[in-house]
Amino acid sequence: VYICNILKCRPPNNRDPQPDEIEQCEPYLKRQIEIVQPRVICTLGRFAAQTLLRSHEPMGRLRDQDHHYEGIPLVATYHPAALLRNSQWKRPTWEDMKRVRKLYDGVDL
Repeated sequence: VYICNILKCRPPNNRDPQPDEIEQCEPYLKRQIEIVQPRVICTLGRFAAQTLLRSHEPMGRLRDQDHHYEGIPLVATYHPAALLRNSQWKRPTWEDMKRVRKLYDGVDL
C-alpha cells in the first residue's frame, strides 16, 4: 500500500484545494504513480477522485463505477473523515474496499 495526497502541502485553515494548487501539484502525483506502478488506485475523497478522473461529478456518482487512470483500475470512495460525519457512507465504503481487493487480486468484477 502506498498513500499519497493530491496536494503536497495543506491549504490554510484546512480549506478545499484551489484548482491552481491542484494543477501545481499534479505533476508530482503523476510521477509518484509512475514510480510506484500500482495494480489498482483507490482515491479517498472527492478531490482525489475528481482530479484523477478529470470529472466534476459528486462522489456519490463516481463511486461504484468502473474507472481507469492511465490504464490502471481506479476505485473512487469517500474520504475517511467524511465517514465520521456521515455514518451511512460506511457500508458503501466497505463495499468499495472489497472492490479494491478484488481488483488487486485480479478477480473479474
